[in-house]
Amino acid sequence: MNAALPRLACAGALSLLCAAASGTAAADQAPSAGQVHPALWPQVHAAALDSAATEAQLTRLMARMSLAEKVGQVIQADIGSIAPQDLRRYPLGSILAGGDPSPRGGTHARPRAWRELLQAFRRAARARPATHAPIPLLLAIDAPHGIAHVRGATIFPQAIGLGAAHDAALVGRIGAATAEEAAALGFNWLLTPTLAVPQNVRWGRTYEAWSSDPALVGSYAAALVQAVQRAHVAATAKHFIGDGATTDGIDQGDAAVDEQQLIAVHAPAFVSAIEAGVLSVMVSYSSWQGIRMHGNRELLTAVLKQRLGFDGMVIGDWDGHNQLEGCSSSSCPTAFNAGLDMFMAPDEWRGLFEHTLAQVRAGQISAARLDDAVRRVLRVKAALGLFAAPSLTTAVRGEIGGEQHRALARQAVRESLVLLKNTGGALPIRADAHVLVTGEGADDIGQQCGGWTLSWQGGRRHNEDFPHAQSIYGALSAALASAGGSAELSADGNYRSRPDVAVVVYGEQPYAEGLGDRPNLVYEDLQTRSLLARLRANHIPVVSVFLSGRPLQLDAELDASDAFVAAWLPGSEGVGVADVLIGDVQGRARHDFRGRLSYAWPTRFDLGYGLDYGSDRTLARLMMSQEVGRR
Repeated sequence: MNAALPRLACAGALSLLCAAASGTAAADQAPSAGQVHPALWPQVHAAALDSAATEAQLTRLMARMSLAEKVGQVIQADIGSIAPQDLRRYPLGSILAGGDPSPRGGTHARPRAWRELLQAFRRAARARPATHAPIPLLLAIDAPHGIAHVRGATIFPQAIGLGAAHDAALVGRIGAATAEEAAALGFNWLLTPTLAVPQNVRWGRTYEAWSSDPALVGSYAAALVQAVQRAHVAATAKHFIGDGATTDGIDQGDAAVDEQQLIAVHAPAFVSAIEAGVLSVMVSYSSWQGIRMHGNRELLTAVLKQRLGFDGMVIGDWDGHNQLEGCSSSSCPTAFNAGLDMFMAPDEWRGLFEHTLAQVRAGQISAARLDDAVRRVLRVKAALGLFAAPSLTTAVRGEIGGEQHRALARQAVRESLVLLKNTGGALPIRADAHVLVTGEGADDIGQQCGGWTLSWQGGRRHNEDFPHAQSIYGALSAALASAGGSAELSADGNYRSRPDVAVVVYGEQPYAEGLGDRPNLVYEDLQTRSLLARLRANHIPVVSVFLSGRPLQLDAELDASDAFVAAWLPGSEGVGVADVLIGDVQGRARHDFRGRLSYAWPTRFDLGYGLDYGSDRTLARLMMSQEVGRR
């Protein structure tokens, strides 16, 4: 698979990247570790983020700003450590609702609590005494699969599932819906999309990335950025660059790949995002050839800003500057001088404000570097229309988790399911059948949503924590009942009435970032394996629905199942799974499988593999051969 990636990346509009990567380097001597050659990178025709009138407006504003106000603009605090009244003293430029945001009520906070908190921050920013017009806040939220930190929001499938849909237009519609729900609360900045191109799915962030194919990721990047920003919400291309290439898939590790690989595989999606006019780029925690990205001036300034022509704002990751030698959470001129325009300083923002102010006064950070960063931050605010924003009340109207967005999420679930095996006509299930629904994930909405859901790590939640959502069991039960069938839920696989078929839902428990890194890809769940064997021994057809944030090696489970569905992490709309699994009373499909793998499946299936109800069963048997994934 890896050998084919440069060829995939060279397709279509991305061919310039490959020409750059394979051209002049051959004539040079072997580069030293970490050495960057900006001339090898493409020159990008970036969408204009500024205009003469806007730049003149920003120049006039900056001339009236104090040094403290300028420093404040380049610092972002998290809502867990700042209150609106703090803005009276500290003129910060942005507030973040990060991994575990907590308006009053914590993860159970209703949308009203979010609106009130964000309105309070906005009012405080506008009320700051100044000799110029008020400078509005950028209000950011993590949104890898909808604004899933907010109770009642639409929770879309995680990115890995959307990659399997191979539908850029669908991803654009999801981006627009996410932006609309964010704006309905008062947010104007989404920390999405993730543009990583994972080369080792042991990485705990694999599910946040659409595919191992850079061409697919590039096409999705443009669609999502354009859709989000049409809603007057900033998108964020992250994480620049190479976090999907770390050795052994270790989160925040070192990408030891050469510069040509960095350009050909990991740059195309960022090029697409910049061409689409993305307003912000987030820096990766990872290193490239031993140099931490937060301090890599050659890549952040010489490549991203100068060669790629990015005129927007570069923001660090959560306390990422703290990882640089000689830095701390409250002091890091190194990262700022490397090209960071805004520190993400969730907790130590007060100390960072004071130290950065002192460092500018002492010349450790030049006035020119500070002014460049401030101009970039203000340019984003101007591009969003925040200087001419409507009143607070009209700016936060909109619906959270409405029927239209949930219908879109349901469609996304249908399109993302990948059928890996279907023997003996196990699928589709007749609508009048009696179905046993079992497995740990059968009636667990939290598990089917995964990480970055109500909290950073996700974790087990009560189904009641997800208003309007439906578990896979709940969806199957409703679909069957509407046509005269029935579903029996059983935690251990025992049943009262002999079923016509058993649907077993199981897989990975929620995780996020490095806590999801794996030492290997072997899936071991002896309890589920025993359940599958027991059902097969009783001659009950078995349909496995596998919930995961990556492909895993589970040969025994595949072999013990009559049908096997990779459902990824489908989110709040379990009904999308029922749409495809349940047919009519004659056993004809109502919705077919459309998903195709956007990652290769270990030892089994190639990139692009996936069956539908019309697939030749000989092909299905062939692809189940152990030899297929090894040729």
